[in-house]
Amino acid sequence: MTVESSSPSPEKIGGKVDRVLFGFAVGLIISATIPIALFPEQSSRIIQDSYTLLADKLGIFYQWATIAVVIFLIWIAASRYGNVRLGRDDESPEFSLFSWGAMLFCAGIGAGLMYWATIEWAMYIESPPYGAEPRSVEAIEWAASYGLFHWGFAAWCLYCLPTLAIAVPFYRNNLPTLRLSVSLHGLFPRHDEHHWLSRSVDFLFMIALVGGTGTSLGLATPMISAAMGRLIGVEQSFGLDVAVLFLCVAVFGTSVYMGLDRGIRRLSDINVICVLLLATYVLVAGPTLFILRMGTDSIGFSIQNMVRMITWTDPVTRSGFIEGYTVFYWAWWVAYAPFFGLFVARISRGRTVRGVIVNMMLLGSLGCALPYIVFGNYGLNLELTEQLSVTQIIKDQNPQAAITEIFLTLPLGMLALAAFMVISIIFAATTYDSASYALAAAATRHLEPGQNPARWHRVFWAFGLVALPIALMFIEGGLKVVQSATLVVSLPILVLGVFMSWSLVKSLRDQ
Repeated sequence: MTVESSSPSPEKIGGKVDRVLFGFAVGLIISATIPIALFPEQSSRIIQDSYTLLADKLGIFYQWATIAVVIFLIWIAASRYGNVRLGRDDESPEFSLFSWGAMLFCAGIGAGLMYWATIEWAMYIESPPYGAEPRSVEAIEWAASYGLFHWGFAAWCLYCLPTLAIAVPFYRNNLPTLRLSVSLHGLFPRHDEHHWLSRSVDFLFMIALVGGTGTSLGLATPMISAAMGRLIGVEQSFGLDVAVLFLCVAVFGTSVYMGLDRGIRRLSDINVICVLLLATYVLVAGPTLFILRMGTDSIGFSIQNMVRMITWTDPVTRSGFIEGYTVFYWAWWVAYAPFFGLFVARISRGRTVRGVIVNMMLLGSLGCALPYIVFGNYGLNLELTEQLSVTQIIKDQNPQAAITEIFLTLPLGMLALAAFMVISIIFAATTYDSASYALAAAATRHLEPGQNPARWHRVFWAFGLVALPIALMFIEGGLKVVQSATLVVSLPILVLGVFMSWSLVKSLRDQ
């Protein structure tokens, strides 16, 4: 573990802009945004029809891929390859474990965690899996536990694979670029960043990045807007959503301009502390014993049924639960994995392969479990004690309205809601900081270890990435559209994961 200086050294800027990849990314955003904005109804129908087709026909492959990645990474961590260090053999980690974990957590989950942790149980309690009776004790246990599974170690394994596939060759072979195509270096060591194969992989990365982050902010913005509208006494509207979106842009544009150490790291550290403080307040001010008991039960229940959940395909009843939730989650993590892997590879210099795997699985899973246990079980208690009908609010209005009402039931509810809103904004900012950094790095030539893309380049993408979320706001369908877009853009990355795994093994064998 390193001790970081209170006054970081000047940022190292490297490389010129790769005009081909830069132009492709700009063209991609324009081509994806304009048709959605001009033809919202047709776009909504096409996106949702694509989801139904892909989830039904190809959902099983997402489940197989997740199982395979979990087994594969456990094998690597337990083998001699786990001792390989990302960098020189005597190199120390660039960031402390706390800062590394904070950036890992904030970049990887974003405001989506605050959304789902608070109300995911409500999606299951009346439509539980495995044929359980709605609102029965069994249904409640499944509802309180399934979120821990969807955001647990299996999901973080999907993040970890591209992280190692990029980081091992980048640091051990001193490659000049930090791009997704680096993850195939073990298979094609003689191909440079200008080769058609490298270009194709980096194009896929940009498609997944633009689509994945666009749908994520499209999900978070209405939630933040609903909270802000209640705080300032105005109704949620499209104009307020856009205003919130640009507020987020201003925050993460400033942060990404300040750089990795002074901006993203500090913002991540602050947000982790804020989440811990808010969770502590909800735990103390809410039904403490119920939250602790239900949380303990959920952890045991999810561990006990882990194999069942990861292998369940619902072959008999075909209730749609797997396609609607588990396949969506695996697709979401897969779509995010390339940009997240690139970012975590950048901040993991000096760590061992085993350390990256174990810490991502443990820190990521525990960090996601905390909001689910505290915020989710607080909302569940309101439902069970009939203090607030969360499920009815979701039916009559929308999930973001239900989230707002949950926090308003707390003592000093307006203050708690304000804290929740600020944390969500920072989560959105840290995610987009990382996405902007990753996109700028992918479109930069010769980015050596320790160097960062130009500031103007990072800020440009901080603003460029909000075009798609604004377009998605024109579309009716809400959550279903977000789920659909995520699945569509993740499919090429799912296929690429097979070659990443093969390349990673070859890279490790060469060390």
